Parts: sequence; structure tokens; C-alpha cells
Amino acid sequence: MDRTTTARSRAAAPAGSAPRAPRRADGGLRERAARVLSANWTGTSTVPSRSLYPHQWSWDSAFIAIGLRHVSPLRAQIELETLFAAQWADGRVPHIVFHPSVPLDAYFPSPDFWRSATTGRAAGAPGRVQTSGIVQPPVHALAAWLVHLADPGLSRARSFLARLHPRLAAWHRFLLHRRDLGGAGLAAVVHPWEQGMDNSPCWDGPLSRVRPAAAHAFRRADLAHGSPGDRPTDLDYGRYVRLAADYRDRGYGGHEAPTAPHPSEFAVEDPSFNALLIASEHALARITGELGVPATARHERAERLTRALVDRLWDADAGIFRCRDLLAGPDTGGDAGALVAERGVTGLVPLLLPGLPRPVVAALVDTARGPRFGLGGRVRLAPSHDLLSPAFDAARYWRGPAWFNVNWLLERGLRLHGEHALADGLRTALLDTALASGFAEYVDPYTESGHGARGFSWTAALALDLHVDLHVDPHADPHVDRHLGRHVDLHPDRHLDLHAARHVDRHADPHVDPHVDRHTDTTAGPDRDEGARND
Repeated sequence: MDRTTTARSRAAAPAGSAPRAPRRADGGLRERAARVLSANWTGTSTVPSRSLYPHQWSWDSAFIAIGLRHVSPLRAQIELETLFAAQWADGRVPHIVFHPSVPLDAYFPSPDFWRSATTGRAAGAPGRVQTSGIVQPPVHALAAWLVHLADPGLSRARSFLARLHPRLAAWHRFLLHRRDLGGAGLAAVVHPWEQGMDNSPCWDGPLSRVRPAAAHAFRRADLAHGSPGDRPTDLDYGRYVRLAADYRDRGYGGHEAPTAPHPSEFAVEDPSFNALLIASEHALARITGELGVPATARHERAERLTRALVDRLWDADAGIFRCRDLLAGPDTGGDAGALVAERGVTGLVPLLLPGLPRPVVAALVDTARGPRFGLGGRVRLAPSHDLLSPAFDAARYWRGPAWFNVNWLLERGLRLHGEHALADGLRTALLDTALASGFAEYVDPYTESGHGARGFSWTAALALDLHVDLHVDPHADPHVDRHLGRHVDLHPDRHLDLHAARHVDRHADPHVDPHVDRHTDTTAGPDRDEGARND
């Protein structure tokens, strides 16, 4: 997610140190979180941070919509509709949608680097909005389903799911077909930014093969806002730029056959990315059911993908899912590529899935609690990387700090599998830390001090979601969707009514498909479970 940070690196806490004492989030959390979301709302979408991230990010918008639904279900719907208005004709959802009013030098890589409207034309990039050409994790169907549940009446009146369904199906089809680079059914990422955990030590090995771009070939705008000690190294950044530029110069895969092998020097099957795809397949099945079509095939696909995830990425000896580097030598089992040695929090995220074998769930919980992640022991929030790894850094972005979106996913997974005490402790820690840090982008897992941007949108949104959940039912049935039809009206005067929304952005018009003029997906539609049977 090629982000910008502001905090200085901190040394890891000494071995055996205890986590900070629990605090209780005060009654102002909902109002303060809502103010963050209001301040970052542009009229059609929400920026992660006004000063540092002035555009729309893909998986940010999904997480933001999950919390925004408690403030305004309509705004949450528009958030996702705006993102999918920038979907490419091949189905991909770009990781950044650029706001045209923002100066080019405000963020790098900027639109003039990606050149989506020209270089991405063969892959179906939209002509009237500028985007990046890579993707981010597919949380969107899960977000769309939860947004629908916040106000089913409004959702049905606006045909929200009926209009979004074919776009979500096309998005999943792109990942399952164009990105099945290992041939086993899982989606692969072709850039670390696609997985979302940009400079994770899990990428050190795969990135070592990439020749970095020359330092004079790009400008690091991020270093104007934060300490170099908090950011990826110049060497890593040069490799990120090289991968993105090479992918761009090949037309973002638009000229390649869907089965073309490894359209990048970087091709990794990642546990978190695929777990979110599986969770969204289950959500897409529920969306399909809401539209009156049997959803059995979608659920069956999710179950097949879960089996593939376990077969390909599960390391029973280590008790964690690992990344598979598809361009490394074959492992001893003869599968393409090799498992990456580093243990990242990405390997715990599959706890989100309902179909995991019981022994896998038990082992993941043990790993989360154990010395490598220390959840509920040395730390209250799961770090982004193995605490015992020499590569761990408590302040350097995704090499150790705790992130709110990942911990929100873990809280949901722990509760799903009946680990209520651990989930309750994690929820309390998330609420405490979000409020105390000023809704920071991420925190030191030991001290819980805030790093990166403050007033960060997904932190506010997910804290709001957990706060609402706490006051609805702290031990709700994990097999039932939470917040069914529930909506907390925090700022009714800020809600956009349907008439106003039409004037803000035509995506809100319930009778207009905002994509139909340039995205032809004739096989998709609410009258069939597209993708599950025909892909």
C-alpha cells in the first residue's frame, strides 16, 4: 500500500516485558471516530488521511465502508460504488483511484507514473479516471454484504447489491483466472503493494531477485513526511519501482494470455490475500442469495479454495500459513515454488475462514498466543511480524508494528472459532489503542505508541465497528452476521439523502448503472450466480 509514515523507530521491548495495562475506551470514541470519517470524506469517497494519502485506496475503502455504515449506510454504499466505477474491463480493481484535483507532486507514484488510461488500455483501464495498475486484497464483497446489512431497506431501494454484484463477480474472476499463476487455484500477487503489507520481511527473499531502479529515476515523496527509519529502505523502494514500471511497460498484462506464466519478477501466493478472497467468496454467495439465486456453487468454490490454501500454504510443523514464492525452486513435495521461511501475521489471517480443519485452527491460536506473536501475553495487539525474527522492527511499517485492520480480522476470526476470551481482550486493546493514539495508522506492539498518520480512516472505521459490536452483543453467535439491520445514527445532520447524493455523484442514482457505459460484462448479473458455475 506504498504509504507514508511520520514516527521514529523504536527499539523492541526487552524479553519478558508485559503489555500495557488495559484501559477502557471512553464514551467519546464513537463521536471522535465519526469526526475522523467526516473530515476525510471527499463527497464521493474517503481518503485514508487528508495530508498524506489524498486519494482513494482499494482495501482501505472496503474497511472504511464497514465502519462508515454505522454513520451513514448511504455513504458506505457510495464509497464502494465510487471505487468500482474505476474498475478495469478485465475485472481488476486498481489499488489507487486518483483524485484529479490533487497535485501530481502530492503523492508518488502519481498518475503520470502509472499512465493507466494509455498504457492500460489493452487491459481495459477506464478512460475518464486515472488509476494505478496493480490491485489490493479483495475485501470488497465482505464489505458490501456488511454494508447491505446495516440498512437492507435502503440497499434494496437503491439496488445496491444488484448493481455491485456483477462487478464483484468480475473482480473475483480476474483474480481466480488471471492471477492463478501457480496453477493450483490460489491467486498470486505480482507486487508487494498488492498484498498490502508492503515491506514485510516475507518479501525479502522474493525481492532479492529484482534489480532496483536507479535512485535518480524516482523521487521518494514519503521521506519528506517521515523518518527514514520508519520507511522501506532505498534499496527496497527501488525494487518496488522497478516491479511497477516493468509491469506497466508490459501493458499491465493486457497483451498476455490468461495462462501466461509469471508476468512479473515477483509472484507470490499469500495466505492473507487468499483468505480474504475466500471470505469474500462466502460473502458473494450471500449476496447472490439475497438476489434470489441459489448460492451453493459459490460456497463450494470457497470450500475448494480453503482446501487449496491448506494444501499449498499450511506448515503444520510451524503452526502457521506461509507465503509461497512461485519463482523459487520447487519444494520437496514437487509443488511450484517454495515456501518462504519468514513468519508474518499474514499467516494468521486465515483464522477468518469458517471451513478450516479443527487442528489447523487450534495450531493457529497456539501460534498467535505463543512467543512469536505474543497475543494476550507480551503484547495486546498482534504484531505484523514474528517477534523472534532478526528482521523484526517495532517501528518500521510492516516489519513489526501492529495494524488495526489485521487485528480486526483476527478478532473476527477468533470469535468465529469460539475463542471469546482472546477475542474480547483483542477488541478491548483495539478500542483502547485507537482512542489513545488519535486513531493512528499503526502502533508499536509493545508500547502501543502511535506511528504514521493520525486520524487514519480505517482505524477510526474499524474501531467504530468494534465499539458498536461491543454494545450490541459481546458474545453473539459467530455463525450469524453481526449488526443485522443495525445502524447507529451518530450525525443525522451529516447524512446524505438520496436526492443530495445524486447531485454529489451519479453513482448514487438507484436507476443508473455507473459502469455500463464502459464495462461490458454480459455474463454477469443478479439473475445468475455468475462465475461460480461458468468460470
